[in-house]
Amino acid sequence: MAEFLNKPMGRRTFVGSALAASALAALAGCSGGNGESSGSGDSGAAAPSVGENYMSFYLSEPAYIDPYNGQENQGMAVIHACFDSLLTWDYNTNEPVALAAADLPAVSEDGLTYTFTLREGMTFHNGDPVDAASFKRGWERVASPAMATPSDICYHLAPIAGYDEFHAGDADEITGVVAVDDLTLQVTLSAPMADFPAVVCHPSLVPVPQAALDDPASFLEQPIGNGAFKMDEPWQHNQYILCSRFEDYYGEAPALDGVYFSIQADPDTAYRGFESGDIDFAQVPLGQLEDNIEKYGESEDGFTSTPGKQVMTGTELSTYYLIPNLDDENLAKKEVRQAISLAIDRQAIVDTLYEGYREPANSIMPLSIDDNERNIWEFCQYDPERAKQILADAGIDPSTIKVTLDYNGDGGHEDIMSSIQANLSEIGIEVTQNTLEWAAYLNSLSDGSYGLARLGWTADYPIPDNFLYPNFFSTADNNYNGYNNPEVDAAILAARQIPDEEQRRQAYREVCYTVGEDMPVIPIMFYAHNYVSSERMATFNYDPSTIPHFETAEIA
Repeated sequence: MAEFLNKPMGRRTFVGSALAASALAALAGCSGGNGESSGSGDSGAAAPSVGENYMSFYLSEPAYIDPYNGQENQGMAVIHACFDSLLTWDYNTNEPVALAAADLPAVSEDGLTYTFTLREGMTFHNGDPVDAASFKRGWERVASPAMATPSDICYHLAPIAGYDEFHAGDADEITGVVAVDDLTLQVTLSAPMADFPAVVCHPSLVPVPQAALDDPASFLEQPIGNGAFKMDEPWQHNQYILCSRFEDYYGEAPALDGVYFSIQADPDTAYRGFESGDIDFAQVPLGQLEDNIEKYGESEDGFTSTPGKQVMTGTELSTYYLIPNLDDENLAKKEVRQAISLAIDRQAIVDTLYEGYREPANSIMPLSIDDNERNIWEFCQYDPERAKQILADAGIDPSTIKVTLDYNGDGGHEDIMSSIQANLSEIGIEVTQNTLEWAAYLNSLSDGSYGLARLGWTADYPIPDNFLYPNFFSTADNNYNGYNNPEVDAAILAARQIPDEEQRRQAYREVCYTVGEDMPVIPIMFYAHNYVSSERMATFNYDPSTIPHFETAEIA
């Protein structure tokens, strides 16, 4: 997701406004709200009255809550609550496990065909049966070129046979996805991909009922899922999203009666709601993590909140980075990108703003995904003198470089951007800042109207491919600046086909190294949770990929 709490999860992340999320999101993260009318928007919707057994979870305004375009942390929090995919990632065992599928898939000897058997008796929130055809419908909707707004997460389905033709509008279906019968879904790939079961864990690769096609406008605002929670009314933009427990859920019934997603203007507003007892989960403001740990206690595992151990500081599978516009005359030069990266004091950002609870990024690849020195990028160290020398050697006068730092103004990024601005000015680069509201910011990334933009990336599934393919494969949807290195493209496709895990990882390390030499993005830091839950929560888990687990949460 990219980040955008907005982080994308393999998502964009959108830090600060919620979280990175998702994307995550950046990774920006996510959080919740309550039944108070403290939302940030102007829709005029009255906050509903909810019971004591509802969790109040802070969100910034999502980009989408319809799974066909689940691209960042904010929307993914809602999608995960309302939909179940075939498989899900178990962070305890660090492998995929069955969810809507009855078991892990059977795989053909050639590694091309995966056969999934669905659980019996599953229904959507409107009573329609969940069958293999509904999964095919949902996946094709993600890839469909006929959607009013094309999906930004189609790349997850790119390994499937027939995807290219369908996505281009040259076919009526993805031929590699076949509903053999009501409970059997067969997926055939165009080439072997040993990590495909991890891809299937993506929270947006879910089934949808026929209603999604019959009334797409309504589905966009009030998706009908198959998960443990259902939406009780349409999305009240900039105010709230209300979900209640789905009583006919096929799995174990959640302890919560529901979730109230309180949409707030910024994380500081949400934190004030937390302090007043209106919100059960919020982002800790910059510089206040130690104070919160002293007051509320620190989570034992970093991801699970319990009374008296409420502050979560676990390492996320997320990276905060800058994306240079490669159409810019200066940023198109590799030497300029390398110099900018060398000029940034990442350790100072982490120590000053995050009290040492995050890690300076030495790569796009978090070490928690693959801790190997080959993934480390040479130009991610702090060396302003070398930055000046690189520019001098290339015959580039730094005073001729004018850079605009673009970021979403509702994500708490101002202090980070100001620190980067100061660093770049020290080597003679002139920097201005430009802030946009989240949705407008995403549009600027899509249409290329940015200079040096902030992004975050949160793993959709914790494998190296999920950091490398979406961001650096030449035709991937999330490759915003159009980075194109044929050597990287070929190496990624070759790595996907290697069956041995260690050999596959080694191949991805070489890809990561090559990308690092080009510096198409400038990593800043690896995310860590900086969230706090209320003492009301007997238990609540917010996992390393910034997915909130409402299905296992309990009120004290």
